[in-house]
Amino acid sequence: MPRPSFSTQLLTLWTLIAVLCGLLSVAVWLMLSSALSERVVAARQQAEAACTAVASRYDLSMQRSGETNLDLMHAVLDLVLVQTDGVEGGFWTSQPPSNASNGFIAYAFPTYGGSGVKRDIPEAETPLILRTLKSASSAGALHAETVSSGTDAVLAVACPVPRHAALFAWTLTRARPPLGPYGERATAILVSVLAVIVVLALFLALTLKRWRQNLTLLEQALAPGGEFERGKRLERIGERDLDQIVDALNRYADRAQRLKRDADALNRKLALEERFSMLGKMAAQFAHEIRNPAGAMRLKAENALAGDGARREAALRTIIQQVGRIESQVTSLLALTQSVTVHAREVDLRAWLDDIVHTHESRAETRHVALSVEVADSKTQPVFDPAQLARALDNFLVNALRHAPSGGNVTVRAYGVEAQEGERLRLEVIDNGAGVALAERERIFEPFVTGRPEGSGLGLAVVREIASAHGGRAYLADDSNVTRFVIDLPWRPS
Repeated sequence: MPRPSFSTQLLTLWTLIAVLCGLLSVAVWLMLSSALSERVVAARQQAEAACTAVASRYDLSMQRSGETNLDLMHAVLDLVLVQTDGVEGGFWTSQPPSNASNGFIAYAFPTYGGSGVKRDIPEAETPLILRTLKSASSAGALHAETVSSGTDAVLAVACPVPRHAALFAWTLTRARPPLGPYGERATAILVSVLAVIVVLALFLALTLKRWRQNLTLLEQALAPGGEFERGKRLERIGERDLDQIVDALNRYADRAQRLKRDADALNRKLALEERFSMLGKMAAQFAHEIRNPAGAMRLKAENALAGDGARREAALRTIIQQVGRIESQVTSLLALTQSVTVHAREVDLRAWLDDIVHTHESRAETRHVALSVEVADSKTQPVFDPAQLARALDNFLVNALRHAPSGGNVTVRAYGVEAQEGERLRLEVIDNGAGVALAERERIFEPFVTGRPEGSGLGLAVVREIASAHGGRAYLADDSNVTRFVIDLPWRPS
């Protein structure tokens, strides 16, 4: 299984961090919200119990209903509220005397944590207390209200005092965060930490985006056909780690270019040496091919000088034959050393082949070999140089007629085929002779490679050059039943 890329790993890590931040934020919010709800319920129950206790205790302690006793009120408030931490309260009347402020008669906060005794009603919560008292007065029953502020909640409870018309007891408490006196600070610190993590995650996301963009640029430069493959130097990206890779690749490219130049120089030197070696080999082979006919001519000339007219005439015929052999060798050698000039035109394939085969019919009859032509019909005529290609086909036919057994057959076949590069012309010369030895099949198109002692080894080399000049190739097909030489070239070259 392929290992994920570095950018994919970073993206996965960033996604994991983002998900964890989100889950942690939700968890903290749910924890604080649920804890606050539980604290609000508990604080309300505590405040309602305290309010009911203050009202009933005052009613039980009062001898005459309807009378107001401030000292008794303060004593009851201190006695009851001292048992409930964080709860403050007092008495209120809906029919306030002239000296009462907003109807408040008495107030106490015995568990107040500050210095001294707190006797002033909290101004910030006064509207909430009055609203709760008025609601209880209108309903004539206990009433509670809650105001939430962030992670805190303020609860006010008002309840009527039995057998005392227009007199109500009230209590006030606060639902604090469940984390103790430093809960708000701890929450703020936690939120700050989450904010920092979120900022870092965003920074990582931007960094990852820039990194991936730079990686994409580098991948495009290194892709097949990119700048690096075309030999261009890579530009620095501006990312320190990636720039180190870019510098290393540029150094590699420079070293590769130097090595290529050195290799090209060595190849040119090697090609030159191979050329001289081939030239020496060709010179030795050619000298051997010329020396044999020259020796035969000298011997015949000596015999002619010493003999009669008939012997001189026979010697001259032999000399002329050997001169023709030498001329053939020189012509083939020139064909190899000079580039083949192609004068292509449309050719009537069947008529052209009939003319070529006709020149070899007498030789075929002499060797008792059946010579035939097969031409496939086509809508268009092929384009090639008929003279040059006739030379190539002549070499194939001479070889085929030489190696075909008596009573055998030689077939010249021409047809078109569809290939990936377009329509092609195939010219084949097939014989049922002994074939070519396996050791010679790979080298028979090289100059001076021949299986006959009297052969020059230049004929098939000339065929190869002519086929190459037409944009095609000449080869010996793999066929176990017959010997099949093939010339493959474009049907209509561009």
